[in-house]
Amino acid sequence: MTDHPTEHEITAAVALCRPDGRLDLDAVGWSRRPLHDTSAVGRGLRGLGRNKRWEYWAVVTPDHVVALTTSALDYAALHQVWVLDRSAGEEVDAVAIAPLNRSASLPGRLGAGPVRSRTRAVAIAVDERADGTRLRARTARVELDVTVARPAGRELLGVVVPWSDRRFQYTVKDVGRPADGVLRVDGVEHPMESGAWAVLDHGRGRWPYRAAWQWGVGFGRGVDARGASREVALQLGGTWTRTGPTTENGVVVDGRLHKIHDELDWAFDPNAYTEPWRVRGERLDLVFVPAHDRVSRTQLGLVASSTHQCFGTWSGWVAVDDGSRVHLDGLDGWAEDVAQRW
Repeated sequence: MTDHPTEHEITAAVALCRPDGRLDLDAVGWSRRPLHDTSAVGRGLRGLGRNKRWEYWAVVTPDHVVALTTSALDYAALHQVWVLDRSAGEEVDAVAIAPLNRSASLPGRLGAGPVRSRTRAVAIAVDERADGTRLRARTARVELDVTVARPAGRELLGVVVPWSDRRFQYTVKDVGRPADGVLRVDGVEHPMESGAWAVLDHGRGRWPYRAAWQWGVGFGRGVDARGASREVALQLGGTWTRTGPTTENGVVVDGRLHKIHDELDWAFDPNAYTEPWRVRGERLDLVFVPAHDRVSRTQLGLVASSTHQCFGTWSGWVAVDDGSRVHLDGLDGWAEDVAQRW
């Protein structure tokens, strides 16, 4: 476990890239709200083939998980709508891959414009509104119309992770926003009401050809040292930040982000992903118990990916900024292990 005590908090608007297209070192750090202008990523010929832009939303209910992906990878755009029936363990998946980036619309700053996937097989629309973010999606079997509320004052985690001044990533992880709307699968309506919550993974950057990461999120209620109930959202990352000056680790308690600066130790069996995982650091000790493993593999010549995204529950403890612990027992969420050649 490596500590990054000098992680810099970004508090004012900043451009991710310099005029020459390289990383602006003043942009390296973390923030509690979206402050980075990433419009240089994917513009012109700079970094051609290495530019990766995406918007990933997941909506979680006791009965279903719905995930929407709009991505532009320079040489192709990938769009996906995926639904899990949690009690039956059944998945409904629709993927569309289109050449170049023309089927994807992604703004240069989070919330600065609409997100669109435009293909015959998969259509996704994400729009910012006064009351939150509206998510709509359509495939042959699935329709979704959900509004994700934006509670006043609630903080998120934005991070710039550099590998060099030519390879870097800006990510925003916003975990635990309340959601309300309707999911339809094969014409059957599933209302999303109290208890539904959403996660945003907003990514803009220039990646190396090979990459690997772990990502874990959880949301629910914990108990602090005084026995009081606290709303808790977990945001945990691993591997891909190991050589840089920043991490993507934090916990949001009652709307306030507590940044975790050290790298975490992820322990899991890559031959048995449904066995318990353990994630530890100086400010947390957590066990994740999977109930469903979503397996995805792609092999297209030089491009390949392998994903195990396990849905289940988190238990253990996290320490907030004053050193006190919040104890967790059965927080809903997921943990994933991903390897990419892209």
